[in-house]
Amino acid sequence: MPRVKRTGWVVALVLVAAAAVCAAVWLSPWWWIGAAPLAALGGLGVWDLTQRRHSVLRNYPVIGHARYLLEKIRPELQQYFIERNFDGRPFDRDVRTIVYERAKGTDAEEPYGTETDVYAAGHEFLVPSMAPRPVPDTPPRVRIGGPDCSKPYDMALLNVSAMSFGSLSSNAILALNGGAAAGGFAHDTGEGGLSEYHLRPGGDLVWEIGTGYFGCRTGDGDFDAGEFTEKAAHEHVKCVSLKLSQGAKPGIGGVLPGAKVNAEIARVRDVPQGETVVSPPYHRVFSTPRELVRFIARMRELSGGKPAGFKLCVGSRRQFLAVCKAMVEEGTAPDFIIVDGAEGGTGAAPLEFADNVGTPLTEGLITVHNALVGAGLRDRIRIGASGKIATGSDLVKRLLQGADYGNAARAMMFAVGCIQAQRCHTNTCPVGVTTQDPRRARALDVGDKTERVRRLQESTVASALEIMAAMGVTDPADLRPHMLRRRVDPHTVRPYDELYEWLAPGQLLAEPPRSWAADWSAADPDRFGI
Repeated sequence: MPRVKRTGWVVALVLVAAAAVCAAVWLSPWWWIGAAPLAALGGLGVWDLTQRRHSVLRNYPVIGHARYLLEKIRPELQQYFIERNFDGRPFDRDVRTIVYERAKGTDAEEPYGTETDVYAAGHEFLVPSMAPRPVPDTPPRVRIGGPDCSKPYDMALLNVSAMSFGSLSSNAILALNGGAAAGGFAHDTGEGGLSEYHLRPGGDLVWEIGTGYFGCRTGDGDFDAGEFTEKAAHEHVKCVSLKLSQGAKPGIGGVLPGAKVNAEIARVRDVPQGETVVSPPYHRVFSTPRELVRFIARMRELSGGKPAGFKLCVGSRRQFLAVCKAMVEEGTAPDFIIVDGAEGGTGAAPLEFADNVGTPLTEGLITVHNALVGAGLRDRIRIGASGKIATGSDLVKRLLQGADYGNAARAMMFAVGCIQAQRCHTNTCPVGVTTQDPRRARALDVGDKTERVRRLQESTVASALEIMAAMGVTDPADLRPHMLRRRVDPHTVRPYDELYEWLAPGQLLAEPPRSWAADWSAADPDRFGI
């Protein structure tokens, strides 16, 4: 029987049954209780049959709505009832649990052994020592500031990564910065401007400037040096950073709809209230590697000698080598570079970009580290790593791969209550983290979440130091690539010093290895070649 004809019979039977029920109900003294829902179902069925937008509902009136209901709650069903502890995305249940427990100050331990398949290709493990070392009493810090910096800053091993006010609620920003103030670590503002919620708790800040120059912006969207100088002088601003690109969406700008640009956000970002704001994919302040290096030096000067650097998701190695050549020729360099991996998070990004554009953090870190080493610049530039750092082992791996310190965004969001609902772009965050809805944001208790942020950072760094001590290391500078191993197939395990090429100091300047020679030769400090 054809589907449409079969559906017609089903509808007819449903209507007959409904009529019979209606008749029975009508004869009952309680007829008015059942009449309303039956009438509503009948009306819904008629609407389903006559509407033209949803084919499923035209063929399966009333019952077809179950399909849309299940589709709507599919993420929750997947997260709470289907996924296993170790295969959720972007962060699995095991990782989320350990972050929650550390933030709450409860035990972050598991009995009975690992659920990870340690024989699967791609599994990585750190190498323990037969002579472990005592865990240091005081976590080490990283001095940020090269020879041109007059106000160096001692960075913690783990800090709050870039998240803007506007993307996050005011209460979330207050909790993150309060945690940074209590724990003595840094908080990156994101590119959305320097708000009162970043300044009020008193935490150390890395003020990030993006292509929209929010917070230091002229009327036509250019960089305002005077406003930048004034705000960068604030005592809580310890470093200034220029965002070139973001891991989850490198190479594209952003749009903030006018409906979201309320008076407060307009004031923080220096934009007109109620008007759509476009962040272009490119910067106005530079168009060549040499101009980029000069502008970073200008930011350092305008900030009164505070450390200045930039953030990027690595793409072309040749382009980054062109920046290195510009540093060498100009005789100046940024004080730090933050490498954002393609696995990094964002409030919203096209799926094609998140899945397919940009270099993952491991390869990005190793590329930047090697380029700076080979160009003889590594000793004056510190490298920060950003991209899915949530545990102590994550941090140790990034330090071993070339970073000096790490930044965490989504793990810090977990600490302030995020449940990975993945509604960050809808303004309907169920826990008040990524929303500007006052009713939703008020659910986030600033005092409680401030302490959770502090505890998460403290316990994660303590875990990293404990792991390093088990590896026989007390200073992160003593970590070496051979201490991290990767299973490349069921029968072969290789250390990182064999999986990747590691350059010697100044090697690119003296005699580039064959694998780097073509890119180094083609890198032009006066143009961003492909």
